[in-house]
Amino acid sequence: MDRLEIGLFGVVVMLVAILLRVPIAVAMGLTSFGGIWLMMGQMPAIGIAKAIPYQMIGDWNLSAVPMFLLMGYLASGAGLTKGLFNAARVFLNRVPGGLAIASVASSALFASASGSSVATAAAFSRIAIPEMLKAGYAPSLATGSVAAAGTLGSLIPPSVLLIIYGLMMNVSIATLFLAAVVPGILSGVVFAAMIAIRCMIKPDLAPRLNEHSNWREKLVLVRETWPLPLLIAGVLGGIFSGIFTATEAGAVGAFLAGFIALSRGSLNIEMMRRALIDTAMSTAAIFIIVVAAALFARFIALSSLPVWVTGQFAGLDTVWVIILICLLYLVLGCFLESISIILLTVPVLAPLLHDLDINLIWFGVLAVKLLETGLITPPVGMNVYVIKSSLGNTVSLGTIFAGVSWFIVADFFTITLLVAFPFITLWLPGLTG
Repeated sequence: MDRLEIGLFGVVVMLVAILLRVPIAVAMGLTSFGGIWLMMGQMPAIGIAKAIPYQMIGDWNLSAVPMFLLMGYLASGAGLTKGLFNAARVFLNRVPGGLAIASVASSALFASASGSSVATAAAFSRIAIPEMLKAGYAPSLATGSVAAAGTLGSLIPPSVLLIIYGLMMNVSIATLFLAAVVPGILSGVVFAAMIAIRCMIKPDLAPRLNEHSNWREKLVLVRETWPLPLLIAGVLGGIFSGIFTATEAGAVGAFLAGFIALSRGSLNIEMMRRALIDTAMSTAAIFIIVVAAALFARFIALSSLPVWVTGQFAGLDTVWVIILICLLYLVLGCFLESISIILLTVPVLAPLLHDLDINLIWFGVLAVKLLETGLITPPVGMNVYVIKSSLGNTVSLGTIFAGVSWFIVADFFTITLLVAFPFITLWLPGLTG
């Protein structure tokens, strides 16, 4: 076999292994090592396998990942997210579907701090869904809104996915964060608008609440929730103003989360120990996949597969290429986890994106938005299964998928806007020069 045939065969073997539930890091790593061995021999394969882990894990920019994870675990463990849903429901109780919209708003803030869509879905499945069901909301709307809102954590900065994409494509992480702000807000607004319109057309989906709160009660709720918005504003404000880099921002965020928790008396040894253990475990899992993906990227480059893929798209209009890539991401999102998809596809697509002169900042935000949609798309839809496991037999899996279908349509609308009007993504970075 020539190198291209080895490359194509290796990709097929790896995908089959993943479908057989082989851990993705193992599937990528072993396939890549074997492919490089076939192409270059035993000693070069061993040499590459020894060099790549140090090259990747030794990259200073990757230190942002454990720091942002630690920030999220500290914020959650110290109760900085406590009261988010209650505050949102009080301010939105007169809006059609107010509790569902409150779930979207509070999930967006929580997800921005935690950086984990799955963690957000798990948390709000216990906080928001029981409240909505108690208020008489349709189970499909209650579960669908929480499943969909959890995905906002992948896009709203700080985002681990954007950090990994930026490192792989060698683009500014700070610029990626800036570019993701407007699309992230737009996604939440589209979700909220869809909920309100549906509830106005079909009022029995979400009975109006008769709760009334005075401004004093509202101020009390705001005081309970101020630390989280302050933490996020401090981290992003520091990045965008140039006070510190996106890499340093992770450490600043972790320090601020710990300091705020200490000042509120919610920081203790057990909580800190749990946050550090969770951070170490999550970081190890991500870094193992990153190392395997780096080995896969080297294997793909040596096989000349990216050159072959670029040739297959020769002559196609750029718009059609973008549409085909969008379809690829949506299909992969049905079966694979988001970080894995980014690490699998970027080495193959990078030369094509460069050849077509596609803006890599815009594409990165679009790719993450597509991966968000994959988190709620059948048959896998990770967030859907997280909510199902939290609720047990309270709501059926079919009901949850029926609920998220409306949010998938809303996501398609947002994706269409991002593709048709790139300035939505590039406007904010353009202001900073």
